[in-house]
Amino acid sequence: MFSPKLSRRSFFHGASITTAAALTQSLQTRLDAADKASGLKGHIRHSVCKWCYPKVSLEDLCVAGKEMGLSSIELLTADDFATIKKHGLSCAMVQVKPAKGPDGKDIGHIPRAFNRKENHALLVQTYEPQIAAVAEAGLKNLICFSGNRDGLDDQTGLQNCAEGLKRLMSLCEKKGVVLVMELLNSKVNHPDYMCDKSAWGIELCKQVGSENFKLLYDIYHMQIMEGDVIASIRKNHAYFAHYHTGGVPGRHEIDETQELNYAAIMKAIVETGYQGFVGQEFIPARPDPIASLKQAVSICDV
Repeated sequence: MFSPKLSRRSFFHGASITTAAALTQSLQTRLDAADKASGLKGHIRHSVCKWCYPKVSLEDLCVAGKEMGLSSIELLTADDFATIKKHGLSCAMVQVKPAKGPDGKDIGHIPRAFNRKENHALLVQTYEPQIAAVAEAGLKNLICFSGNRDGLDDQTGLQNCAEGLKRLMSLCEKKGVVLVMELLNSKVNHPDYMCDKSAWGIELCKQVGSENFKLLYDIYHMQIMEGDVIASIRKNHAYFAHYHTGGVPGRHEIDETQELNYAAIMKAIVETGYQGFVGQEFIPARPDPIASLKQAVSICDV
């Protein structure tokens, strides 16, 4: 997901599903045109996570990204939407703006979220306007998290998450927005995070019981936790709304310097009939981060 020194932030306010549908259709037309202009194959919609490029302005990333065939820059706040719209880009995964709990600490970000019943009222209050805002912008996916275990057993945490998420599903279904919980590793980057195995996340999807709740399958994180990436994608793709990349080990470039064959992984994703985006979420280790991003897009354009 993200660097320990950087944080994801976001968002507010809402509108009608009719307007959102029109905006989405218009955006889809622009993205199709962008794919053709870039010379990409069009099987994968390419996206990138802005937080991985702290020294590159959003404006510059939009320009460079458009030139290399990106259709989206993701994990952005509402304040960024005008900029990406100007460049004809989408935001494949919208960042959530955490609320402040009674103790002044964030609720709705990675460590403290849906696996605690005491967080649910504040989370519902926080997410409702953000769901509406995503729909109004003609976007689709809004990220969410389980929270850390902090002594809570996985079964109780799963039941708690399902209970809290169900309170938002009717609005998500009305607005055409998908809440997407990210699978993260608890071995290296996010110790004690509860949604750290695909099986746990899939069971949560089943308990929530709505097409408007799915998982973000982060390939980097799941390679660390369980491996067997291609088989997992083939078997469980119906539960995955979005994908993230990252080189293993180290979370750097996704080329031959790491252990995963991303071209093969992308082919498996395409074979499932997936129509969404793949977000590059590696941290460039080389002097020219844009060159690393362009290389990653080329590797994943199968």
